[in-house]
Amino acid sequence: MAEFQSYTMNFGPQHPAAHGVLRLVLEMDGEVVMRADPHIGLLHRATEKLAESKPYNQSIGYMDRLDYVSMMANEHGYVLAIEKLLGIEPPPRALYIRVMFDEITRILNHLLWLGCHGLDVGAMTIFLYCFRERENLMDCYEAVSGTRMHATYYRPGGVYRDLPERMPRHLAQPDANRVSGRDKAMDEGRDGSLLDFIEHFTRRFPGHVDEYETLLTENRIWKQRTVGISVVSPERALNLGFTGPMLRGSGVEWDLRKKQPYAAYADVDFDIPVGVNGDCYDRYLVRVEELRQSNRIIRQCVDWLRANPGPVMVDDYKLAPPKREEMKEKMESLIHHFKLFTEGYCVPEGEAYAAVEHPKGEFGVYLVSDGANKPFRVKIRAPGFAHMAAMDEMVRGHMLADVVATIGTMDVVFGEIDR
Repeated sequence: MAEFQSYTMNFGPQHPAAHGVLRLVLEMDGEVVMRADPHIGLLHRATEKLAESKPYNQSIGYMDRLDYVSMMANEHGYVLAIEKLLGIEPPPRALYIRVMFDEITRILNHLLWLGCHGLDVGAMTIFLYCFRERENLMDCYEAVSGTRMHATYYRPGGVYRDLPERMPRHLAQPDANRVSGRDKAMDEGRDGSLLDFIEHFTRRFPGHVDEYETLLTENRIWKQRTVGISVVSPERALNLGFTGPMLRGSGVEWDLRKKQPYAAYADVDFDIPVGVNGDCYDRYLVRVEELRQSNRIIRQCVDWLRANPGPVMVDDYKLAPPKREEMKEKMESLIHHFKLFTEGYCVPEGEAYAAVEHPKGEFGVYLVSDGANKPFRVKIRAPGFAHMAAMDEMVRGHMLADVVATIGTMDVVFGEIDR
């Protein structure tokens, strides 16, 4: 047999399976990983410092760009921290809209994770299936905010606007008599309001989750690549600062939506899925079950929102812009509008930490106010940062191919890790 010497290998920073600009320096003995050293910071955009240089209400858009597949969940953490400092509570309808869109965001995130994780491990079809459902939910983002990704929809005191009464439709063929069956299929469920469209989605989504499970859950190759890979015990997961599916996959039943309820989560019914073995396969099962639980929460929010019309923003022109028609007629409203969008508002002195159960774990925002219209300090607690720190421990002794499966199971996005 030929003698193998240990060698150092660069995995990334532009590697198709690195899920971002991760440079992983691997010390290899043949094909076995002896040590993994993650080098991060290649995407650093100084989000926290930028947020300290702008009025509070002008930094919401920066939050969307942190974990850029869980946009509204990031916004939620930021506006919750501002609301704590201001001492305000949004109207109940706004809270339910936030919960509904948090769960839509969770499904969006998990679908992208499932498709890409499958692709990393060698399953092509799952990627195409997941993106089919993502398209519908991106349309929901577009319907409420005008954009498919960086929504800036949550605002301190509520949400930007109420849910639209008409769902946008795909353009038909120029000749109405020659509309193809494909066009009709694309417009399915779009005859009514956004709530009608979301309800239509929730009715058929469990069947699609069954399809994903048919492709992967009992698939022999999938299980060989994920069962027993990167096992983390419950105690070690807690010590490493794991949160979200990474922690629940190790068997720890911790979910901020249940343990420290915010928005309207105390009023909706759902279960917390937990794993048993703490390996890549269990983390996969946890996230797939979360798809079903999120769907269940969305159904409850749709029913409540149908039955309870009302305001979606606090009635305070220091925090929310006046109505457009009012602004055209009244000088005071015009001044309020101008000052809100140029100077923002001053926040009382103090400090606040707000955390949400982000699709990837605990996403927290720590704000320090000195009484000005800009935060004195902003510190973001990104869930992926703690998970990435455990990379060496999780892959040591595994094969090179298992490094790819481990990065996939972490569900990393470098916008939030590098910040």
